[in-house]
Amino acid sequence: MKWIIASDLHGSAHYCRQLLEAWKREEAPRMLFLGDLLYHGPRNDLPEGYAPKEVIALLQERQADIFCVRGNCEAEVDQMVLPFPVLADYCLLESAGHLIYATHGHHFNEDHLPPLHPGDVLLHGHTHIPRRTLRDGVYVLNPGSVSIPKAGSWHGYMTLEDGVFTWKTLSGDVRDTLRL
Repeated sequence: MKWIIASDLHGSAHYCRQLLEAWKREEAPRMLFLGDLLYHGPRNDLPEGYAPKEVIALLQERQADIFCVRGNCEAEVDQMVLPFPVLADYCLLESAGHLIYATHGHHFNEDHLPPLHPGDVLLHGHTHIPRRTLRDGVYVLNPGSVSIPKAGSWHGYMTLEDGVFTWKTLSGDVRDTLRL
């Protein structure tokens, strides 16, 4: 199954529309969102098109196809207004025989790995910087940010299909790939 993976939308309806267009273009049945859907938090400026209520409405149409982990900006009130679960600290997936531990990144990240085996994947957002590295035999991957990219990176997402991670801009330009 193909997944679209995104993180750190921070309430931008402008970039949510672009992400939904990318999702349609990718023809991925499911989305994994790595947290920070609705709010920008005190460390970030408001993203372009900041409209959390509009983001909620935009995502309702695909609510059965969205899996989300809790970011550091999610709160219980978000679960009251979103029609899909957003408060799980992590989720586990499997692809091409590799365990994927998906989380936001504010607890587990490159500097603090969860208990994983060599060849497993830690997938997280939080830093707003697309990244791939190998740490103690564990792949540490980050799709970057949909709405507030940092360190000169792009507005983007990644896909996962048949053990291949692909980093893309919101317009679909490929920036990197990794085959597990």
